[in-house]
Amino acid sequence: MADTTTTTTSRPVTRVVDAPRTLEGEGFEVRRPFPTGALSMVDPFLLLDEMGPKVNAPGEAIGTGDHPHRGFETVTYLIDGEMEHRDSAGNHGSIRSGDVQWMTAGSGVVHSERPSAAFLERGGPIHGFQLWVNLARADKMSAPRYQDLRSEDLPKVDRDGVHATVIAGNAFGVTGPADTRIPILYAHVRLDPGARAELPTSVSANAFVYAIGGAGSVGSDQRPVRDGQAALLGRGEKIELRAGDEPFEVLVLAGEPLNEPVARYGPFVMNTKEEIVQAFDDFQNGRMGAITNR
Repeated sequence: MADTTTTTTSRPVTRVVDAPRTLEGEGFEVRRPFPTGALSMVDPFLLLDEMGPKVNAPGEAIGTGDHPHRGFETVTYLIDGEMEHRDSAGNHGSIRSGDVQWMTAGSGVVHSERPSAAFLERGGPIHGFQLWVNLARADKMSAPRYQDLRSEDLPKVDRDGVHATVIAGNAFGVTGPADTRIPILYAHVRLDPGARAELPTSVSANAFVYAIGGAGSVGSDQRPVRDGQAALLGRGEKIELRAGDEPFEVLVLAGEPLNEPVARYGPFVMNTKEEIVQAFDDFQNGRMGAITNR
């Protein structure tokens, strides 16, 4: 009789990179594991920025003024704080602690992301992330759209020392509400000391883990990873996380690679240099609109 037993392979860590600090927007500091001189992207993910954690004094909080995007998606996830969004289509909204905004820029939009007037006046803690997700060639000129995902709508898991919030994809028996163009896993996982967790992934997906607190180990080879480091993962069917003697907090991301040419400059990500030139021409000539709902 043939042996029908199957095993689930765990992904090894292929590389660990540090997240250097840089200035973004109107001058706020972020940690950025990529893009850097050491790592350009993790297809389909183009950028990951960590804002804070920081406690702002009254009047101190800053954000990002009017700027355009085309050809990709921006995903803003706040652990703490409050950000207000306005755009050239007349949309206006805000996200608060625990919320996510998944914006598909598509063919182009001008938007701003700033602290709300109330948050600016009173000050307070800010800690969040912005992820850029590339769009396939066929979707780059699609109509812009927004998904505002509230904290109460994001499934939470608390068991066996594992505390998780699932934004997109499947993990720990729950499914995140984000409607993604390609299969994506996005989870925020906190491990108590000594706890372990496994997250299933498609074998073909690219995956990485970004540590945002404490230290632990990642992957089948139990590679040490600490706060401010990203662990890039090889092929496999699951991602393993382990906490040691202290809590370990991470973002876990996996996505199917597009395997398409990438031309990027500033706020635009297309497939060719000519498309980037066209994006700048469209923006400079007002074809992406302007924010008027102040």
